[in-house]
Amino acid sequence: MKKLFYALCALTMVGCCCNTTTEEAPLASTPVVHGEEIQLPAPDLSRGVNISQALQNRQSWREYSAEVLSAEELSGVMWAAAGINRPEKGYLTAPSALALYPIRTYAFFREGIYRYEAKEHKLVRVKEGNFMAKAGVQPFVETAALNLVFVADLAAYADKPFPKEKILYLCGQDAAGYAENVNLYTAGTGLKSITRGSAAADVLETIGLEGDGYFFALAVSVGK
Repeated sequence: MKKLFYALCALTMVGCCCNTTTEEAPLASTPVVHGEEIQLPAPDLSRGVNISQALQNRQSWREYSAEVLSAEELSGVMWAAAGINRPEKGYLTAPSALALYPIRTYAFFREGIYRYEAKEHKLVRVKEGNFMAKAGVQPFVETAALNLVFVADLAAYADKPFPKEKILYLCGQDAAGYAENVNLYTAGTGLKSITRGSAAADVLETIGLEGDGYFFALAVSVGK
């Protein structure tokens, strides 16, 4: 009986030790430094609820606090929108008609406008200053921590014999995939977002894109 008692005690102690070592570590919260480039940390693919719960939580938010995103949160949002999930092929998290990926993702912060580079998982500044109001027309656009503007680069279809109407339609479909990726990510990680179909008339000029080769496809506001 004594041997059995000691064995049970030993098992109990092992169980207690295991429980203390498997506690989930707190989520890192690194401030974003808005320099010429923002090198994002690798996305944490273990974060968030399951996809069914994210779908249950998904809704359009129109009220945001002034709280900014951490580097970890920003990394997850950008990767969900347009990150590479199959490096061997260069394919993104979002689908694209004919795998042409004509959508360019621009991030508007109060500190400036940045272009997302998926291969390096980084943001490159294209303009310094607060241009948040150019990313949309609703009042909450300027309050949200981040506004993503999806721009279609029509050069991706340069060798395709499609009428322009079809090209614009396909680009719009692509942008919708990027936007919904963001919505599901935010719904699954405690953030807020909303897809928007409007931006300032001169948003492309503000970014620095001129000519008929680009068009504004869609936008998403993200925040807390």
